[in-house]
Amino acid sequence: MTTVTLIGKPGCHLCDDARAVVDEVLAAFPAVGMLEQSILDDPALHERYWDEIPVVLIDGAVHTIYRVDAERLRVALAAAESNGSDEGGR
Repeated sequence: MTTVTLIGKPGCHLCDDARAVVDEVLAAFPAVGMLEQSILDDPALHERYWDEIPVVLIDGAVHTIYRVDAERLRVALAAAESNGSDEGGR
């Protein structure tokens, strides 16, 4: 199963914007899971991403930072789902 992870923190307006785009896009991909993580809850995430939030990962790989483009995310998720069916899930 493909998973989208949104890394951000509370009170971050760009994170709120990214969440809205991700939610909108994921409505068309019911088989895609979503995780949301805060850099305030995880020292490793804070160290890695504190100056890049929001960060969107697809199956653990960075897809985008700062601003999420809905169409680019749709294309990437369609490709991930297609690849997952050929490879038995990534």
